[in-house]
Order: sequence, then C-alpha cells, then structure tokens
Amino acid sequence: MTSSSEHARLLRLATRASVGVACVLIVSKAIAWWLSGSVSMLAGLTDSLLDGVSSLLNLLAVHYALRPADDDHRYGHGKAESLAGMAQALFIAGSAILIAVQAFQRLQHPEPVGAPWLSIAVIVLSLALTVALLILQHRVIRATGSNAVRADSLHYRSDLLLNGSILLALVFAGLGFHQVDAWFGLGIAVYILWSALLIAKESFSVLMDEELPAEVSQHMLELACGVPGVLGAHDLRTRISGNHWFVQLHLELPGELSLSVAHGISDQAAEAIHHAYPRAEVLVHADPQEVVTGNKT
Repeated sequence: MTSSSEHARLLRLATRASVGVACVLIVSKAIAWWLSGSVSMLAGLTDSLLDGVSSLLNLLAVHYALRPADDDHRYGHGKAESLAGMAQALFIAGSAILIAVQAFQRLQHPEPVGAPWLSIAVIVLSLALTVALLILQHRVIRATGSNAVRADSLHYRSDLLLNGSILLALVFAGLGFHQVDAWFGLGIAVYILWSALLIAKESFSVLMDEELPAEVSQHMLELACGVPGVLGAHDLRTRISGNHWFVQLHLELPGELSLSVAHGISDQAAEAIHHAYPRAEVLVHADPQEVVTGNKT
C-alpha cells in the first residue's frame, strides 16, 4: 500500500503521461489521415481525439478525487474517478458510432488509400507510445488501485488492438486491397463499443455502491470473529469510493464487558480487517450478545 503523497504522485504522473501521449498521437494521426484518406486512420484519429478528451477529464477528476474529505464530503471525493469513467464510456461509444458510419459509407463508395506507408509509420509510433504508457499505468494501478487510471488503461489496451488492426488494414491497402480498410474500420468500431460497455459497467458499480465481492466480505467477517472476545459478527456492509473501501459491521460481545473493554476489542477487529485490506476504512458497532439473541428470537 502506498503512502498518501506517493499515491497522489503516481496518479498525477499517470494522468499527465496519458494526456501527453494522446496529444502526440492526435497530431501525427491527423497528418497521416489528411494525406491518406484512410477510414482506419480516421478511426485511429477519432479514438485519439477522444483519448485526449478522456485523459484530460481524468486528469481533472483525479485532481479533484485527491482532495481530502471536508465538511460537505465526509467520505472524500473518490467517486469523481468513477464519474470520469462514465464520461469516458460515453466518449468511447460516440467514437465507435462515428467510425462505423464512416466505414459503412466507404464500403458503399470504395476509394484508394493514399500515402499508406507514411500512415504505417505513424501507427508503429502509436503502438510504441501506447505500450510504454500501458506499462506505466499498470504499475500505477497495482500501487494505487485507481478506478480512473484503470478505465484509461482499458481504453489504451483496446487501442493496441485498434492500432494493430489499422496497421494490417494499411498494409493490405498498400497492396491494393482497398475495401479491407473499411471492413477493419467497422470491426474496430464494434470492439471500441464493447470496451465502452465494460468501462461503464465498472464505473456504474462504484457509483451505485455495489458491495465488495462476497469472498472478501466473508473473509472480513472471519477476521473480525477471530479476535479474542468476539462471539460473532453480522450486518457487514461495504462500498467503494476511489481508492478507499468503506466497511461497517456489528460485533457480538458479552454484555457484561465494560465500555472500555468493548471499545478495545472493536478496535482490534477493525485493525485486523485493515491489516489484511489496507484500503479499508472500518467502522465497528458493538452489540451485547443478549440483545442480538433477543432480536433473533
């Protein structure tokens, strides 16, 4: 688990690198599309334009999400990352529709692709920069668990397939198979739309306070019950906000314990869960066992 300052540094590094890569690709692909007229290259340019918008949005969202909790946002600002993920999904879906329309028109009215070898050089550059960015993002996700960077990484992983497909399409176009370019553009559009659905699903789960996986919740209950003096645990609730997991549960303790002893046991249970899951902020409520038993009968 990284410290707060290191966590913030890594998130800012990843988002700034993403914006920088997107800007370089936008300029290079725009030049290549202007000279070639390739639908596949247009697909790549459209995707990079939306990459730039999404990455800039991510940069702003992460900056906001890193703000500490305040009186109006007692659970912090972490969900800004998931809002950015939803916005990314909309941008990506829009790009898929635009590419599909252009590809369909080109299938109906085929045109030769100009300057295919210049376009190929641009795509090779795109692949190299995308791989380098993905390596950086993977390290940041592993260290921080950021939803915003994860969504951005998913998008750029789809870019690898997209740019690889564009490369093949341009090679075929250079060899005289012009309609292959449009078919590849159509296939890329379908894949981009699928990626948008995956990003939206993950972001929507966080925004709707979906519970952590059942096996994680069960392990948390087992950790709490393993603390000496704890007779049982129930009503565990979890949700995710940015890099934080918020966990609440009730402990069943002997009713004759003093408040100080019950408080100490509750702290031990919270620490046991936090030690196993450093992202978890745990709130424990102590219940006398006889009250719990009475409620069940």
